[in-house]
Amino acid sequence: MSVDIDKTGGGPQDTPPPAAGPTAIKAIPVRHYGRYLSALIAIALMALIVYAFAQGKINWGAIPDYFFDDRIVTGALKTLLLTVLAMVIGIVGGIVLAVMRLSKNPVTSSIAWFYIWFFRGTPVLVQLFIWFNLGLVFEYINLGPIYKDYWSSFMTPFLTALLGFGLNEAAYMAEICRAGLQSVDEGQTEASHALGMSHAKTLRRVIIPQAMRVIVPPTGNEVINMLKTTSLVSMVQFTELFRAAQDIGQQSGSPVEMYFLAAAWYLIMTSVLSVGQYYIERYYARGTSRQLSATPWQKVRGTLFSLGRPNGGMA
Repeated sequence: MSVDIDKTGGGPQDTPPPAAGPTAIKAIPVRHYGRYLSALIAIALMALIVYAFAQGKINWGAIPDYFFDDRIVTGALKTLLLTVLAMVIGIVGGIVLAVMRLSKNPVTSSIAWFYIWFFRGTPVLVQLFIWFNLGLVFEYINLGPIYKDYWSSFMTPFLTALLGFGLNEAAYMAEICRAGLQSVDEGQTEASHALGMSHAKTLRRVIIPQAMRVIVPPTGNEVINMLKTTSLVSMVQFTELFRAAQDIGQQSGSPVEMYFLAAAWYLIMTSVLSVGQYYIERYYARGTSRQLSATPWQKVRGTLFSLGRPNGGMA
């Protein structure tokens, strides 16, 4: 213990204790009663919907009975095949149309603009019926020495769906690709040309890799939308998932139950595609931030491993 000498006469005296620090502020969080009320309302509405369906005359047992029926599985595979092929046509055609639209040649640019204007301006169902009924206008398809046949034999339901969806999708992908290409600063192109790179090489090596960050998210949405839009081909006699569910529903006497079954299959397929879209977007986002956010699986693993450590911290 330190001591001080009393200058007035005396002996040592104790040093006064140091002053206490400021009292910690106790923060009281603001209560958001509106959030609690909206959550209760949402839960009540969900409960009412579940109760209403529980009281309906629905044979829920028919759904698992037919869930893996051969006709349903085959229809789902045809839906996926049609989605993939239509998107390939749409993406390739969209890239070509986007480059044509950005061309300085007025004829090329005008043709691309007209194509996009027509196919975006008309419903895809109308386009499917036009392709399917062109046999009423053209009796034959004549490609010279390459191919010649009756139009009704040539334009099968599958080809109708492929052309209708693929060509329509190309118009939307053209605008997506054009927006992605224009999102890259013009200085990138000027710098590449200054280094002696050709226009094609600049597009391939510099512009497209940076534009992919803008192109990928809406393209993923288009793939998911295409998967659901394939249900329209039941109108042109192509048997995919929805048409297979309809046929089984009419034969089994459970049409509504088969619609729920088809909805469950669509949800499963779109969920898988959404996961793939997430990781593709993550791949092309590598250059936008210093450190990418953890994936859902990484978050789950981190949470599980932290449970075995003292206080949830580092071991």
